[in-house]
Amino acid sequence: MTTCQLRFRSRFRLVQAALVAFLRNLVFRQSDMSRFIHTLLAVLLFVPFAASAEGSSQYDADAALEISQAAIGKPVGDYQFIDRLNRTVSLQDFAGKPLVVSMIFTSCHHVCPTTTMHLDDAVRAAREVLGEESFEVVSIGFDAARDTPDAMRAFARAQGINAQGWRFLSGSPETISALSKDLGFQFYASARGYDHINQTTIIDRNGAVYSQVYGVKFELPWLVEPLKQLVFNRPESAGHMFASLVDRVRLFCTVYNPASGRYEIDNSLFIQIAIGFMIVLSVALYLWRGFRPNRAS
Repeated sequence: MTTCQLRFRSRFRLVQAALVAFLRNLVFRQSDMSRFIHTLLAVLLFVPFAASAEGSSQYDADAALEISQAAIGKPVGDYQFIDRLNRTVSLQDFAGKPLVVSMIFTSCHHVCPTTTMHLDDAVRAAREVLGEESFEVVSIGFDAARDTPDAMRAFARAQGINAQGWRFLSGSPETISALSKDLGFQFYASARGYDHINQTTIIDRNGAVYSQVYGVKFELPWLVEPLKQLVFNRPESAGHMFASLVDRVRLFCTVYNPASGRYEIDNSLFIQIAIGFMIVLSVALYLWRGFRPNRAS
């Protein structure tokens, strides 16, 4: 298959993945549709779906996307890693909260740093509306031979990442191989380092793959919408009417504003509820006055 054919198939698959993510995870207003289309065109033209995918004899963009999508809904094993401070970390340590997983390699000089800095912006924006401790983030080096704790620490420092709730982890070759299989993450060594799918994985509080986010620079709702669904559907709220109501209101009132590029609390829903309540109360009062016994008679 020629390079042009591979590029066409890769971009066609990107269209499919973007549309699936759009339909599955996002709740856009109608006015946002044109913005989504323009963004998708920009991704096709300027953002590679996979790092140097056409240059690899082993990497297959079609197969990588299928494997990535097939991982959704499947459990992720409890693997152990070493963080940048040489502490042992287990994936089980993150149970109970959504977990965002970014697979990188520290000798990458463009795609991985760009992806990490963009993810940093997205994480900051998400925590503004979901809460500072609402979810955790890990960046895991998949080049086990080179992505040591020292290398991961230097990589984090170079990208200016020092946020709470964000770990940079190193693992053994066996651990990386097993985790990559669970996440549906494909990578192959190449002359330029590694060819790999640009994928950020969201794991739910029970340790299963919930959603995949594709691209070096993705639209903010692609990450925040699935996180919002997980954060505002807390199992501890089940059976508690008030807590469940609060979560429902926060879920529907936390909306993306294309003008600002940020999520905001939409107070219009509260106003609509208040107006509706006043109308119902007024009708009830009118009916009560009309049907109550006439004291004068």
